[in-house]
Amino acid sequence: MTIALGIDTGGTYTDAALVEHGTGQVLCSAKALTTRRDLSIGIGAAIDAVFQRPAAPAPSDVDLAALSTTLATNAIVEGQGSPVCLILIGYDPELIEQYGFEDELVTDDIVYVGGGHDIHGNQAMPLDEASLRQAALDRRGRVEAFAVSGYFAVRNPEHELRARAIIEAETGLPVTCGHDLTTRLNSIRRATTVALNARLVPLLQELIDTLRQTLQERGITAPLMVVKGDGSLVRADWALQRPIETVLSGPAASAVGAWQLALNHSHN
Repeated sequence: MTIALGIDTGGTYTDAALVEHGTGQVLCSAKALTTRRDLSIGIGAAIDAVFQRPAAPAPSDVDLAALSTTLATNAIVEGQGSPVCLILIGYDPELIEQYGFEDELVTDDIVYVGGGHDIHGNQAMPLDEASLRQAALDRRGRVEAFAVSGYFAVRNPEHELRARAIIEAETGLPVTCGHDLTTRLNSIRRATTVALNARLVPLLQELIDTLRQTLQERGITAPLMVVKGDGSLVRADWALQRPIETVLSGPAASAVGAWQLALNHSHN
């Protein structure tokens, strides 16, 4: 019998449930208030409560742990998130200003760097590594993450990858590249997506680190998965690189759970 521990951290409550994975049967469930000042308190309370239920197995029997959360959704809706710098490679600042696109880029800290490729993936201009390096150095201690979007990087991500290497070497901070998130050609929407993702990385990192520590303290060594916005499961380390994929994670988990419960009821 495979036992799964499901944890949902919402804005108000944190829920925990133990499920027999093969049949989808819910063995027991519990909830606790979400403690935003220190998420480990609410998560720990929910986990402890579910294992105190009469039908609960031992923590060491858990084979899989899965997290769903509205953290990313709430952060975007509430305009929260960590301070980030958006690096735009090969973009035309005058054109962006002319059409007011800067209002869509979700951060005021925008740096335009020379470089980029054309629609065929050919280099349009060499990457200005000196300016890029200086921008990274200037923001040490001021931002918590960087976002990099290269014009037509979906055709050739060379400059985005080089920029990430430089920024990581100079700051040690997380860097999100646009080509890792989408293959669409809409450069402004791509830049917005990568900036939002970068803003969410530190938030999700804190949540996952907290959850891992809480599980470890209770003797749960099962692999940790995260629910994406489409209801599928991915490894926590993958989700840490792409927290934008966890937007609507909570509602998706609810829909999948309701479907499973309805399926079990119909079979009974």
